[in-house]
Parts: sequence; C-alpha cells; structure tokens
Amino acid sequence: MSRVLKLKTPKVFRPLLEPARYKGAFGGRGSGKSYFFAECAVEYCLLNPSSRIVCIREVQKSLKESVKRLIEDKIKYYDLTSCFEIQSDCIKTPGGGIILFQGMQDHSADSIKSLEGFRVAYVEEAQTLTERSLEMLRPTMRSGSEIWFSWNPRNATDPVDLFLRGETPHPRSIVVKANYCDNPFLPEELEEERAHDEKTNPVRYPHIWRGEYEPQAIGAIWSREVLHRNRRDEIPPLKRVLIGVDPPITSNPHSDEAGIIVGGLGEDDRGYIIGDYSKQGTPKEWASAAVAAYDLHEADGIVIEVNQGGDMVKHTIHSIRPNIRVIEVRASKGKHVRAEPISALYELNKISHIGTYPKLEGQMVLTTSAGYEGDGSPDRLDALVWLLTELFPRIIRKSVPRNATPARANSNYKPLRHHR
Repeated sequence: MSRVLKLKTPKVFRPLLEPARYKGAFGGRGSGKSYFFAECAVEYCLLNPSSRIVCIREVQKSLKESVKRLIEDKIKYYDLTSCFEIQSDCIKTPGGGIILFQGMQDHSADSIKSLEGFRVAYVEEAQTLTERSLEMLRPTMRSGSEIWFSWNPRNATDPVDLFLRGETPHPRSIVVKANYCDNPFLPEELEEERAHDEKTNPVRYPHIWRGEYEPQAIGAIWSREVLHRNRRDEIPPLKRVLIGVDPPITSNPHSDEAGIIVGGLGEDDRGYIIGDYSKQGTPKEWASAAVAAYDLHEADGIVIEVNQGGDMVKHTIHSIRPNIRVIEVRASKGKHVRAEPISALYELNKISHIGTYPKLEGQMVLTTSAGYEGDGSPDRLDALVWLLTELFPRIIRKSVPRNATPARANSNYKPLRHHR
C-alpha cells in the first residue's frame, strides 16, 4: 500500500516530526495540539503497517472522552476509510495493526503489560496524568517506541511538567509550546471566543489561552496577575542580598525540600527575587547549595528559621563555611499570617521576580488567608517570606502586636554592608 498524505503541519510542530523517545506539545486552547497528534497517528499507521498505538487519558469513562472521534475525522478527511476499519471500541489499521483508547486509572501493574509491543502511546490531557501512571507507562513502552504528550499546564508540580519541563528534562525528548497564535487554521468562531475571554476573564485568560499555569486558589493572597505585572528581565543594582533558607524537618528520600531563595533590596528600595536553589537532600547537601548560592550572588547573609532545630540548622551551615553570617528568625505566627504582609508588598508593586520561578510561584498562588492548599509543605514560599521579612523589617513591625515577640531573634543584629 502506498499513500502520500499532504499534511499541512504548522511551523510550531515541525520539531516533533523528528524521531524522539518522548514528544510533547503544551499550550492553551486553539493551538491545534490534538489535531496534530491525531494526524501523526494516522500517518504513522500508514508508514508503519501492523503498528499498534494506544491513546491514553488518566481517566476515561467512555470513548466520548477519548480522541477516537478526532482520529476518525482525520481518516475520513484524507479519504482513508478503505485503509482503516473503524469499529465501535477501536480502529483497525493497515497490516493488521490497531489503535486502542484506554484510561490509565483502569490499569494495574499487571494489566499494563498488555501494552508491551505497542509502538506509540499518545497521552491526551497529560496534565492529569499521575506520577503512578507515568511510572507504569514509561517502562511498558519498549525499544523503538515513542510516547507523545499534549497538555495545558496546571501546576509546575504536575508529573508531566516535572518530567518534560523540570530542572532535568529527559534527554531524549522534544517539547514545544503551542498557542492559538501558532495555529494558522484557527477558526473564526474560536478567535471570537478568545477575544471575549481576554476582555472578560483576564485572571484565567493566560491559563486557558496561553498555556500558563493555573492562576490561583480561591482566596489566594497572591495572584499570578500581580506576579506577571511586576516581572523583570534584568537584575538592577542591589544594595543588599540575602539567602532565605527553610530547612526540612527530616532527612530521607520522601522528605520535604529545603527552600533556598535569593532576594535583594534594590537601590530603588524595591525587592527583587533573583534565584531559587531549593532542593531535596541531606542537611549537608542543602547547606552546601545555600552556601553556593551565597557565593554566587555575593550575599550578605543567610536567613534561617530556628523553630525546628535552630542550633542544628546553624551548625550545619557553619560546617560548610564556618564564618558565614547566619541571621536567625523565630516564627511567632502561623505561615499564612506571616505571609500576608509580604503579599501586601507585592500588591503595592514593591517586589519583582527576575525571570520566572514556576515552583515557587505555584506555592504562592495556593496560599490563602486560611492556609496553604497545595500538597506537602510550601518550603520555597517560607524561605521567600523569611528573606523579605529581613529585607523589609518595618512591614513586620507594623503587623506584630505590641506584646508579641519580634520576628528577629538575633540580639547581636548589626546593619549589613551594602551590596554592589
């Protein structure tokens, strides 16, 4: 069988035409991600007769929730009904192959083995894929196979984002960002919907149409709108730089991360967040990372919270660098109460992030006046709150009752040198 398909591939997707173990396209509505991968599935079956493809979602209660209809439409559009046999629950492909449609939640460690020998797994709505499902799927797809992902990001901690867009993405992956503006075939009706949302729903518009992370929890004391509004590209002259550290309580493979955030006070008296070096590891590992950040940014001190093993934290840092300056602070309020005066600085446009910090910002927009609504502990946010509290002490003094213990617990505090 020899058929030539004249596919009009938008420029944004062309890198995905190259061979790769993992291929990903993320972005907002109207980008054409699903249409591209549906065409790829049809073309793959024509070029590789007898191949087996599985189209996956985390949860698929019925075939109506799958991409089956979209693939069927592509088969009909390109007049390929004589090559494919569309059945009620699957699609038979040239040479005795098949396209299946399944939900990962229906699989167990044993049943997933039924997918061994499949050449392609296409994961639609991959932002909902759990870590368990990703761990089961990857080794199941064996030698010579490919795994495709399309998704609209929710949070930086979503397993697919960590795997393909995290600090160490898989080396055999190709990932592109695609939005409505990259789609030359965007229908007029969809453009009207986009323009309407841009005017009437500015908070959620970046997530829906531009593939940005979900805006925030209901009642969040930070908003992505404020973070984006004050974002800057270059670090201005700074007169003081601090490293905020929020250490984990335990040290094991499942421990929380150590929050390690770098911030400075500009000569314009605005605050700037200039680095996130948070990591999971032993006390020696996170203390070494904090000292390395201190050296890299020529910082004036390391701010630590001492409620949990204070002497131990200070000792751990001094074991790496004996003479480094450590500023100890003690929490006298709950996390969200300490965070509120800092969030007020953001609302007043007094704080800018230099670049983007997805994990830190994800914790910020999940913090409400009632507490933190994310998973685990907001270690990065806590580290940010400590260093900004030290950079803007008047904010905290105004928010602490007269009889309360001040946040700064170091009685030997002296003004720090100016940072140039």
